[in-house]
Amino acid sequence: MIANHYAAKLSDLDMQIINYVPQGGNWKNIPESVPSQRLVQIRESYKEGKGSRSTYYGRLRSDMPSYTINTYFTRPGNGCHIHYEQDRTLSQREAARLQSFPDSFSFEGSLSAINTQIGNAVPPLLAFQIANSIPFKGQFVDLFCGAGGLALGFIWAGWKPIIANDIDAKALATHKHNIGEEAICGDINSEDVINNIVAACEKARIENPDLPLFVIGGPPCQGFSTANTRRGAEDMRNWLFKAYVNILRKIKPQGFVFENVKGMLNLDKGKFFDMITAELRSCAEEIKVNLVNSANFGIPQRRERVIVVGGANSFVSNFKLEEITTIPGAKNGNQALPHTPSVKDALDDLPALVHAEDGSQKEYTSAPSTLYQKLMREDITPSEYIATLKNLRR
Repeated sequence: MIANHYAAKLSDLDMQIINYVPQGGNWKNIPESVPSQRLVQIRESYKEGKGSRSTYYGRLRSDMPSYTINTYFTRPGNGCHIHYEQDRTLSQREAARLQSFPDSFSFEGSLSAINTQIGNAVPPLLAFQIANSIPFKGQFVDLFCGAGGLALGFIWAGWKPIIANDIDAKALATHKHNIGEEAICGDINSEDVINNIVAACEKARIENPDLPLFVIGGPPCQGFSTANTRRGAEDMRNWLFKAYVNILRKIKPQGFVFENVKGMLNLDKGKFFDMITAELRSCAEEIKVNLVNSANFGIPQRRERVIVVGGANSFVSNFKLEEITTIPGAKNGNQALPHTPSVKDALDDLPALVHAEDGSQKEYTSAPSTLYQKLMREDITPSEYIATLKNLRR
């Protein structure tokens, strides 16, 4: 069984539209005779100089990593989500693979809930490399945990989960099913939720006194996203970082990892991010801000994220995420590194689908033919995958 290998149902109009789009193409390849109000809006926005909208109605290139997997990866008009060969959008399993979730990781809930969980997740393979860049193993609290991408990566790296929290019951069901740690569903600002988290940490410190305790997670990022036309400091989702900081102050961990979208850097001309880092800095001896692209870490997806680590100066000052791959043709790319896996490298052993088809009962088309496919089907471990890529340096 290939869990969640489901391709979304598309309208007749969307099917007509995507047939015009070649590999690497987008809305510009679609004739104006096609009767689409969405295309009219995109063309008008483009003429007004509001951006190229170059990914809208985009079809992936087989030889390149994907663009960012967002929560709308089943909608052709909301990004570059059309399969590189098949006339449909990415299946849920394909999107999960591009996020670096192994095929054994199954998502729970309705189709729309699963789309949201996949699009909002931290790539586990990136989380694994973050955890491995910390010079010790520890135990962690997972805030705003979602489906469990951050937690899975830290567990791969040998860290021990303590407790998780999210307000999304469907995401938490996925987290519990795959991660297995204690998890609380509820508002992180709730006194009961806070008390449960604090109590779990006190218990963990008694049971494992030699394991450093970390907090990991990132508040919901929609308010920071550059795709959100209502961005602004007044968006209440942007203020959930204060709940994260509140937990830091109550449990006083040895360190933390704070993850979010790149858009948070320039909100209100950078003043908002300055406020966030000031709050985080008050909870640690030192912090370090890292801007990373998942594609530089062996993940077949261009996904820029901000990673803030905090803790003792002795580890934060030396913390560094080592890039292991480079996007083909990228400006300023390290040409000594092997190329980032392409979408074909990631996906072409999965069975073909038509739109609205559930392929979860289909067989793989072949044995794993690429290093990344071996990782996704767990023929190799994340450590073996990373080590092999490092050995491929030119």
